[in-house]
Amino acid sequence: MKRMSLICTIYFIMTLAALGQDFRAMPDMDTGTLQALIDKASNCGGGRVTFGRGNYLIGQLELKSGVELHLEEGSILLGSTSPYDYSLVEVGQTAGDRLKDNSHRGLIIAKNAKGIAITGKGTIDGQGLALALTIDSLHHTGELKDPNYNERRHRPSELARPTLLNIVGCDDVRIEGVRLRNSAGWGLSFNRCNGLVLRHLDIYNRAYWNNDGIDLTDCHNVIIVDCHVNSADDGICLKSYDTESGNEDIFISDCEIRSSASAVKFGSASYGAFRRIQIHGIRVFDTFRSALAIESVDGATIEDVVADSITAVNTGNALFIRLGQRTGNRKGAVRRIRITNLTAQIPFGRPDIDYDLRGPEVDYFHNIHPAPICGIPGNCIEDVLLENVHITYPGRASKGMAYIPLWRKGDVPEQIEKYPEFSMFGELPSWGLYLRHIRGITLRNVQLSLEAEDFRPVIVEEDVEGLTIEGSEINYEPTLKSD
Repeated sequence: MKRMSLICTIYFIMTLAALGQDFRAMPDMDTGTLQALIDKASNCGGGRVTFGRGNYLIGQLELKSGVELHLEEGSILLGSTSPYDYSLVEVGQTAGDRLKDNSHRGLIIAKNAKGIAITGKGTIDGQGLALALTIDSLHHTGELKDPNYNERRHRPSELARPTLLNIVGCDDVRIEGVRLRNSAGWGLSFNRCNGLVLRHLDIYNRAYWNNDGIDLTDCHNVIIVDCHVNSADDGICLKSYDTESGNEDIFISDCEIRSSASAVKFGSASYGAFRRIQIHGIRVFDTFRSALAIESVDGATIEDVVADSITAVNTGNALFIRLGQRTGNRKGAVRRIRITNLTAQIPFGRPDIDYDLRGPEVDYFHNIHPAPICGIPGNCIEDVLLENVHITYPGRASKGMAYIPLWRKGDVPEQIEKYPEFSMFGELPSWGLYLRHIRGITLRNVQLSLEAEDFRPVIVEEDVEGLTIEGSEINYEPTLKSD
């Protein structure tokens, strides 16, 4: 897939020519009146609904084919804080427990539409904290019970909380320029869409738990360019629930991400394929988990992934690649992964300490984790290249905190059926890279550095065939490599 030809082709398809009628929304219009404007524009063959300066209190709006919502600077669409204003969006039958996993409600929704857009310099604010707390209260009074309520964490499930955008089964979608704020759940959710362009977006989604930035589920031909994401959960997340589909031909470029989870993540829902994914020029800051996480644990094939020019500062983990098997007997695959020009700085303390809502810590004592690349016995990750990678670790490991000597490296649990996360294996016996069940991996000009001493060796490998190390160096030798 050639980068520039993909951009030019899709953007040509996606750009809406302003040939339809222009309809003007007014701040005193209610949701029904605004919906009638959208319907009229669509019935006229397409057009633009413009929101001028002012506050618009809205319930759920449905975008229809051929319609562009244009938000002028100073316009603010404020989501209703009543859960009764949000109806279910039909997503179709998919694999896994999809109906108990993620939201099927949204402030702005679209279903099987073509040629739709949201543009401008205005703001969409979901007022998510107030909405989530209302949902919580109604659950506890018994008025609106959430059957999937999270009793351990004392919060409504994702199923009960609307997203800002919930776009399902749509072709030729463009979201450009707008500010997106404060969802009760995920921010921008796209399910089974084809031909999607997200450009110049400013996403701040830290009002409540599980607040992802952008989620792509079984989408094809997607461009995400120059987006700023600050989210309480994953920044940009690719998921698949359709065993016959997946995410294909995705291009993510020149984005800045802060997250109390992972910045760019594949999974954890991974039933269909992830193919021909390009990631370029990503800047990651203050992120609790991984700058880049690639996970196949439900039978997905992940192949032909290129990630280039990623810079991560104050991030809990630089890179996590996992091939697991938590869903029955479906075996997945991870192969042909190219990670180039990656620079990361791993802190000693928690990188998201300034977040009001922080991701849950692991429940065991541990030294700083290395970057794991791990398959499982009998199903290995294949053909990985790490080139021009520089990761700086804080060191300061202590045997008193945790200790796995090399002669006990086989004691590290496989965790074949567990939820994937770079901390899933517990204490690990290396400080730089942990490689397990791999067939073919090249480390070319990989520099792993320590800011202070660490008693562990830089790399530990187990069941790895075809490891090639070229021009790599360690800038601080550990004081003790093994017992």
